Amino acid sequence: MLSNKQLKFLKSLHQRKFRQKYGIFLAEGVKTAKEIMNSPGDNIESVYALNNWLDANPSIFERLNKEAIHEISEKELKSISMLKTPNQVVFLLKIKTHTFSAKEINKTYSLFLDEIKDPGNMGTILRIADWFGIKWVFLSDGCVEVYNPKVVQSSMGAFLRIKTVKIPLAEIVVQAKDLPVLGTKLEGQSVFKITMPEAAVIVVGNESRGISPENSHLLTQAISIPRHPSGGAESLNAAVATGIICSILRN
Repeated sequence: MLSNKQLKFLKSLHQRKFRQKYGIFLAEGVKTAKEIMNSPGDNIESVYALNNWLDANPSIFERLNKEAIHEISEKELKSISMLKTPNQVVFLLKIKTHTFSAKEINKTYSLFLDEIKDPGNMGTILRIADWFGIKWVFLSDGCVEVYNPKVVQSSMGAFLRIKTVKIPLAEIVVQAKDLPVLGTKLEGQSVFKITMPEAAVIVVGNESRGISPENSHLLTQAISIPRHPSGGAESLNAAVATGIICSILRN
């Protein structure tokens, strides 16, 4: 059985301040666990799992010391899980820190998220970036935390592969001087009619307010996804718009 001290610590990781304090976050569920198990690296701190998951995944005993593997009951899993329906296993992972590299991003596409607040949108955007081979996603100060449990869950393992860095867009522009900065705006040029550059930072604005004024003036080009003449929606979801733009970049 888990001690009260262990339970208290695991539950504390539901809160951002404790994830940041300890440099650890929770990732749970069978699908997420499979992604973690298939991912290289030593970022696994420990695992808390039901007996049937441990039996089905004996390789965990080769990867971790015995002391880091905890067999728990369904009641304990429910207590530490943040899912409505807890799902067999919870991993404790170390938070990775990445350093901005102007040399790397000058040769490829990357995303800059300007105050994306919704965890579902953040997780989906990471998943989209992962699908289209975009390795860098930069975050403004106002973005939801990447290691928020809902972000981790909705990213479907993308959080393991995408390099995320919190950095002002102005700093990226200074360090990557000649790199085009494209931003999604309603008055921008149609993405179906322009020639996309071979490398660029794509700025995705806040769900309701779009790109902030301080970042708008840093754009080298405003782009848009034109609404069909018979379309009635006021705007596109931020993650949906990101998916469309990324597919055009890779076309």
